[in-house]
Amino acid sequence: MSVAKVIELSTSSTTGIEDAVKSGLAKCAESVKDIQGAWVNEIKVTTDAAGNIQEWRVNLKISFVVK
Repeated sequence: MSVAKVIELSTSSTTGIEDAVKSGLAKCAESVKDIQGAWVNEIKVTTDAAGNIQEWRVNLKISFVVK
């Protein structure tokens, strides 16, 4: 039997959603082993006064196996 744990983290990117997810997973993988998957829980953007996107922000739920 294996046990999985889920943690939640927030990450951002000026490039796009995919880059935000990749950088969040890479940073998480520095300290968490056996990552099994991730859910994009929430997406948000920050804008300038003209409505141009300045930054993409995502909340991730990351699951991993506990040994």
